[in-house]
Amino acid sequence: MTQTQSAPPATVPTAPPPGTTLPAPNARTAGPRGAVAEWFEGTPGRMRAFLILAAAMSVVFGLAAAQGFSQSDGALDRAQANTAQLVRIQAIHTNLVSANADATNAFLVGGLEPPDQRAHFVNSLAAAAELIAEAATAQPADRDVLGALNKTLITYGGLIEQARANNRQGLPIGSQYLKDANSVLQDDSLPLVKALVEANEKRVDTEFDGISRGTIWVLVGGLLSLVVFAITLRWLARRTHRYLNAPIAAGAALVLLTTVIGGVSLAGASNSAKDTRSSEYDRTLALSRARIAAYDARSNESLTLIARGSGDAFDKAYTAAAAQVDEQLGKASGTTGGLQQSWSVYKGVHSKVREADTAGKWDDAVKMAVGGPEAGSNDSAQAFKTFDTSSSAQLTSSSDAVSSELKDARDGLPPIGWLGVPIGILAALLVAWGMSQRLEEYR
Repeated sequence: MTQTQSAPPATVPTAPPPGTTLPAPNARTAGPRGAVAEWFEGTPGRMRAFLILAAAMSVVFGLAAAQGFSQSDGALDRAQANTAQLVRIQAIHTNLVSANADATNAFLVGGLEPPDQRAHFVNSLAAAAELIAEAATAQPADRDVLGALNKTLITYGGLIEQARANNRQGLPIGSQYLKDANSVLQDDSLPLVKALVEANEKRVDTEFDGISRGTIWVLVGGLLSLVVFAITLRWLARRTHRYLNAPIAAGAALVLLTTVIGGVSLAGASNSAKDTRSSEYDRTLALSRARIAAYDARSNESLTLIARGSGDAFDKAYTAAAAQVDEQLGKASGTTGGLQQSWSVYKGVHSKVREADTAGKWDDAVKMAVGGPEAGSNDSAQAFKTFDTSSSAQLTSSSDAVSSELKDARDGLPPIGWLGVPIGILAALLVAWGMSQRLEEYR
């Protein structure tokens, strides 16, 4: 009789002992982090990582290019505006010392001064007041100082009118009013003007320095993006055994082309600005300073004669001002020899004025200083007018050249300032297109 073998009893699962740790569930089903990790796993995951990196760098490059061109374009624009403001402030300075030179020289005549000279004085003060208003509108940061300057001009004008009224009557107190007016100009007005000049010179220097920073933005952004593109293309070539991914290569070429064009154009604009700064801009400053010092010298020539033997301080001031004119004319590269010659002629006549005054021939000295038919060939007024006319024409030419050259440099920039971001986005789309072609092969 065959004995039937019974099946083994079923195993009944039992609960784990207390304190036993259960194994963690599969990482792929652990939630969002697991899904993200799975998305970047394997070769397709690395492709996605390179896609994100290259696309992000493309957009960053576009932003850097836009910032670089915006930086240089804005700096060129501000340099042009601040240079114009600086020339405007120096014109105020020139008009003030010009008016003072007219007032002091006319005081030597006594009675009613020559109509032309009086008109020049009035026009100079009016021009200064008009330029103050223009400067306050052009640069709000200068408004407070310009307002204070305008108040000093009102005081100065009042003292000059009192000096004229007393001088017409032959009253000695007129010379005191003239000295007081000169003190207001020297101690109150001109320090404010000099502070404005210094502030605007710093602004101009800051903007000239800022023009070259735009190149750095474009080159650094472009080089970093190209490095990422190169690494991406090399990795793809090794993994897929295809040596060229056309869309990604096109994106790299777009970045390279933008970097080259942008870098060259920005470098050209920067070099152009540097050339302008070291030539026409420096020449404009030198001519402006020369004219201001020349009018100061002219005023001190008259004040020395008005002092009648006690004008040593004014004579020393003349010497210092004349030396500054010589120094600034030497710095004004491109200045014609005719300008230096006309200044030398004026200095020669001044020497004869001083010789006559020192020899006790005060009336002869005054005739030469005031000018006119009685002065003959030793006409200080005519000699100075020749220098004034020539230097004014050269100053206008050089300041116009600064504005024109900065404008040309700005107009020569390609429109990458507003095309930078679209270029970056286009490069990112090309990366996405090229990488999607390889990803399709793994589906």
